[in-house]
Amino acid sequence: MSRTVTILTAQDLAERLSGSLEHCPPDRPISEVKPLEEAVAGSVSFLANPKYAAKAKESQAGLIFADAAVDLGDRPVLRVKHPYWAFAQAIGWLHPEPLPEWSEAPVHPTAVIGAGSRIGPGVTVGARSVLGTGCVLHPGVHIGEDCVLGEGCELFSGVVLYRRTRLGNRVAIHANSVVGSDGYGYVLVEGRHAKIPQVGWVETGDDVEIGACVCIDRGVLGPTRIGTGTKIDNQVQVGHNVQVGNHCLLVSQTGISGSTKLGDYVTLAGKVGVVGHIEIGSRSVVGGNSVVAKSLPEGSFVTGFPARPHREWTEAQAALNRLPRLMRQLRKS
Repeated sequence: MSRTVTILTAQDLAERLSGSLEHCPPDRPISEVKPLEEAVAGSVSFLANPKYAAKAKESQAGLIFADAAVDLGDRPVLRVKHPYWAFAQAIGWLHPEPLPEWSEAPVHPTAVIGAGSRIGPGVTVGARSVLGTGCVLHPGVHIGEDCVLGEGCELFSGVVLYRRTRLGNRVAIHANSVVGSDGYGYVLVEGRHAKIPQVGWVETGDDVEIGACVCIDRGVLGPTRIGTGTKIDNQVQVGHNVQVGNHCLLVSQTGISGSTKLGDYVTLAGKVGVVGHIEIGSRSVVGGNSVVAKSLPEGSFVTGFPARPHREWTEAQAALNRLPRLMRQLRKS
């Protein structure tokens, strides 16, 4: 998607956010928002949680939003009242959303359709999107701008790909799934939930299958990734910036919160919930109706709420089942 490059100086940001600069030249150009570990000289990042202060001190960011309480040594800082809200506003200023580019024709004239592809009635394909050879788009599919589909992809009726979605080869997406919609990101500012712009994308590896009515959110800045060979059942929710490894199985009604990482060959059984910002090691299995609240090492087998090693959970449940009988015996004694 064509983008207008926006550049603000550190002083511009200070004035817009009513903040004060430290250890930063006012004329320093800032052109992008990045996480602390990815930021470079032209990037702005933020520190909202003091536990990440060490990471902020090591960051190469040209500017870091932080509040008055944190000490970052000689790092270039813009002191603001709400660093996370400042970060959200900076995304909107430096990564503005382009206006949609519509065409009279269902397939935009700038789109590229690979040889042997079949496009059903009611399909729309956005500007500059590219379909590989042999793709099949069933009736009513919508492809946004700047999407890329590999060879042999098949999208069933009602599938929507938001802008910049990237599919590998032989990806199948079943009816009414949405890939690339906004992540669920808000920050509470003066009693109101303010939206954090979501300007990333979704990308998949090869041979991925996505069931019906699945929602996969795009990243806040970078990608949400679904690894090669992963199979996703119906009615699964994958949050923004989630990284799913290769050959994982995500079973129906599972939900994964933002920025969580799954290794390879992970299985999440039906109705599993996973909190955000944790890691689940490769070849782990999470039993049905479980909630994973902390990171898991490789090869884990957990169940329950909160999820714990499977044997420990079954022993606890067995003890719970014996509790009524034990209580009756206590009353008689």
